Amino acid sequence: PQVWVDAGTQIFFSYAICLGCLTALGSYNNYNNNCYRDCIMLCCLNSGTSFVAGFAIFSVLGFMAYEQGVPIAEVAESGPGLAFIAYPKAVTMMPLSPLWAALFFMMLIFLGLDSQFVCVESIVTAVVDMYPKVFRRGYRRELLILGLSIVSYFLGLIMLTEGGMYVFQLFDSYAASGMCLLFVAIFECVCIGWVYGSNRFYENIEDMIGYKPLSLIKWCWMVLTPGICAGIFIFFLVKYKPLKYNNVYIYPDWGYGIGWMMALSSMVCIPLWICIKLWKTEGTVMEKFRKLVTPSSDLKMRGKLGGGAYIAAINDCDAKLKGDGTISTITEKETHF
Repeated sequence: PQVWVDAGTQIFFSYAICLGCLTALGSYNNYNNNCYRDCIMLCCLNSGTSFVAGFAIFSVLGFMAYEQGVPIAEVAESGPGLAFIAYPKAVTMMPLSPLWAALFFMMLIFLGLDSQFVCVESIVTAVVDMYPKVFRRGYRRELLILGLSIVSYFLGLIMLTEGGMYVFQLFDSYAASGMCLLFVAIFECVCIGWVYGSNRFYENIEDMIGYKPLSLIKWCWMVLTPGICAGIFIFFLVKYKPLKYNNVYIYPDWGYGIGWMMALSSMVCIPLWICIKLWKTEGTVMEKFRKLVTPSSDLKMRGKLGGGAYIAAINDCDAKLKGDGTISTITEKETHF
């Protein structure tokens, strides 16, 4: 079962699910972009890349296990130990080892850079769309990117100190934990499949791409995906063990406290916002729930609305706020550039 937990965590990070990256990049697309095709292509390319990369990684680990005469599980652990200890050591055993070592670390640098492009863009896009009057003037968007990069740079310097690896493992195990993403994914599926409605969302996609996707996708939104995520999340909590660096060093209690604070900083937002909305909504408890789980009647969207008629309304995904605060039409859509 632990393999399923690790696999689920890897899938979430590999596909950037629940990180906002795909949502930010998708906001640049036109309304009629074939998102269904893009999703299938993304899954095939990402899984294919991981499959091919497995040959390069496990062949090297198998070679090192054979040379050292130890089981492959004892060669190196996953994470930084594999990237900065085991694999570079294996490269030194190859012909032209200086060349391969230089290419390997150049690959790591470029891999880290292009990964940060999307992560930074998702944050910048969200902030700019939330406060268009502030950041869509002059070079304020560029200044926001500069400020975010500087803050991230100084935070990263902490992990380059003598004890930086301990801090890195703490961030990696809690702040970037798959448990947080699983928690968010469960609520996203519930909101799409049961609150907004799987049929309504299915019709929206049909109106965008011009044909009906596989109907099984509705059952994935409603049952399959949230069920699997909930099962993995519960197993993760049941089998939880305190973090140990290199399976030796035990963190102090305040270290675990900081780790859980980082993990809960993203997870607690959902129940906290639910409580705030329940508190502000008028009526009895049941009336509050009924109001809050019903899609807003003034939700602007294209497509089939009541009686199957097609209307050309302004869509929140296609319309952006102008500098004066008014909503631009679809043809006057602004880009983020």
